[in-house]
Amino acid sequence: MNEIANWALNIASLRGASYADARIVSHRNRALSTKNGKVGSAQDAESLGMGIRVIANNAWGFAATDNLTRASVEAATVLAIEVAHASARVQQEPLQLTDEKPAVAEWTTPHKIDPFTTSIEQNLDLLLKIDAEMRTVSGVTLTETGMSFDREETWFVSSEGANIHQTKFSTGAGYAAYAFAGNEIQKRSYPNSFGGQYQSKGYELIEELKLLENARRVAEEAVALLKADQCPEGTFNLILDGSQLGLQIHESVGHPIELDRVLGMEANFAGTSFLTLEKLRKLRYGSDIVNVVADGRQEHGPGLGTFGFDDEGVPAQCTPIITNGLFTGYLSSRETAHTIGETRSGATMRSEAWNRIPMIRMTNISIVPGDKPLTKEQLISSTDSGLYMETNHSWSIDDKRYNFQFSCEVGWEIKGGKRARMLKNPSYSGITTEFWNSMDAICSRDEWTLWGTPNCGKGQPQQTMGTGHGAAPARFKNIRVGSAFQGS
Repeated sequence: MNEIANWALNIASLRGASYADARIVSHRNRALSTKNGKVGSAQDAESLGMGIRVIANNAWGFAATDNLTRASVEAATVLAIEVAHASARVQQEPLQLTDEKPAVAEWTTPHKIDPFTTSIEQNLDLLLKIDAEMRTVSGVTLTETGMSFDREETWFVSSEGANIHQTKFSTGAGYAAYAFAGNEIQKRSYPNSFGGQYQSKGYELIEELKLLENARRVAEEAVALLKADQCPEGTFNLILDGSQLGLQIHESVGHPIELDRVLGMEANFAGTSFLTLEKLRKLRYGSDIVNVVADGRQEHGPGLGTFGFDDEGVPAQCTPIITNGLFTGYLSSRETAHTIGETRSGATMRSEAWNRIPMIRMTNISIVPGDKPLTKEQLISSTDSGLYMETNHSWSIDDKRYNFQFSCEVGWEIKGGKRARMLKNPSYSGITTEFWNSMDAICSRDEWTLWGTPNCGKGQPQQTMGTGHGAAPARFKNIRVGSAFQGS
């Protein structure tokens, strides 16, 4: 593979490129699902191709090919050079890359069981058992399950001398039970909504999630929601479970810190950002106990944003984003780091596939847990009155990532430090900085989970990327709460 990639580098050099890199990507995906006791879909797909980036005439060019013959690789490289020259005509600012020592390395996702050593029949058997268990609950109308595995093997070489071989695995699974009554639909998901839980692990994650063991409880809660009281409206102290807080981080911290959005280089699929450059190290983003990091390193955990090197060869980094409530960092690249006074990229350049150009993407954007022992039940017991919500149902946020509304699948009233009645259709809203400044408690490490979001969209053409969000249950004071009724 290195020989093939070097064909691209040689042609780029001969055609006058000042920089070039080539990524060969071999990708395999298995995606399975069931619905109401029947197989919904079963896919096992593979792809192989190369993406080529060049700098020529001080501008970027990119091209890709799925034909790895010498002629095709050289033709794609020539096209990338032509794109760079065309881009130079509209270049507004000089292109500056931060220095990066070229790495020569091998890296593989730590895993115990290669998920592709398991059979489709074995995978579907587990999903159908889960499906059947949910359907034993009277009142359940629809059941859905899903499981997904990915293996991405990448060879990266650059004209600076980088030579990196990475193999990344990810695994995910989840399910949902629906209960219909008249014009009302209620849903409960496990371990999370929107497909479940995903991590950079092997098949061992499936065994850790205790999927079958929780199926009946999840189905019973979906049915119970039909008879639950509507969530009240007003201002309440609010406790969010870790998975909901993870999505809150994704939308109101992760997207606005993408430096290409801030600089106006990218606005597709999620808008720009309220975090303009003058706010760095000056904005009070949250309360003193809010600490958020962007961390792609393995030691952070098996997140979907964990890797050895990003797609321009920079080793995974940890960047403090919010430090004791103060806004302290962005997600940056070799091209953008100088705009915030940094001498090195934050290692956030990633692409969905070999035929997509890398762009700034979230890694693992995680909130640091509390440093004093505090469980979720202790957090609830220390709350005299309020609401507890878990598992996202829907969200809405403006194109500056400032005003938001989220709804959850289920809520509970808290009275006298105890969970009281179940509540359906709970929702809350707020302004990003006001919300994070209202946080007054967060659970400790034992309650912290690194959640996976496999479907973050960005760019045009759109790229879908996996991100990670570590979070523990946390409490927020005086939050606007409403009832987001979900009809048929």
